[in-house]
Parts: sequence; structure tokens; C-alpha cells
Amino acid sequence: MVIRPDKNAAFDRVSTRWSELNGQTLIALTANYPHQQLIDKQLAKSGVAWQRGQSVNLLDTHIGLVEANEGIAIIPSLGLPACRNRKVTMSELVEPVVTLEFYEIRNRGKKLPAEAAEFSAFLKMYIARWAGEAGVL
Repeated sequence: MVIRPDKNAAFDRVSTRWSELNGQTLIALTANYPHQQLIDKQLAKSGVAWQRGQSVNLLDTHIGLVEANEGIAIIPSLGLPACRNRKVTMSELVEPVVTLEFYEIRNRGKKLPAEAAEFSAFLKMYIARWAGEAGVL
């Protein structure tokens, strides 16, 4: 999804093509996030020339900076609930639709309970095995 300040009615639509982001200032995640690496790769594939705005670590910071008209942001659709009651417009990025197959989000400052760590390890192994058998990798 791409989010923009809600004052920009010209962009109030259901979907946006990646190519339409050309020339925009993008509030990005720091470069070590796999999500940002995927975004950068897709922007390059789409031939989009963009300006780097601030680099942030948190979804709420992304949304706040967009709300403050500091640029636009590309966020995963799981961030849509965080955009409710904020002064931003949202639209799906298309042509192509890009998916993030698996992304584990957790607090790096807290240790996972043993059961959660075990489940996470199992899930990663299962997805890797499935992707290998399906020819995805």
C-alpha cells in the first residue's frame, strides 16, 4: 500500500501503479529491513526515480511523517488498521502487485517465549521446504 497526506485529493483512489511514484519523496525504512529491500528492488524494476525522505524504524513514525506532509510511504497492508483515524489516504500498489511471503514482526528487545521461538523456527523451516518443493526457490 502507498499512503499519502489526505489533503492531496488528486491521489485519493483505490489503486496506484508503481510507476506513478516517480519523483515522489519517499519516507523509507532503514536499509536493513527486508521489507525496504523489497520496496527498493521494485522501485528500481519499475524505473521509478524517487527522493529519499527520512528513514525510520516504526510504522507509526511512517504514518506520522506522511500525515505531517513530509512525503509518502509504502507500507504493508497489515498496517492499514494503524492508518485509521489518521489524516492519510491509502491505495493499493499495482502493476505489479508485490507480496511479502513471510515476515516475522517482533520486539527485538524482548526474548520470545520458548513455545513462540519453537513455532517460529518450525514455520520458517516449513515455508522453506514448501517453497523448495513447489519450485518457488
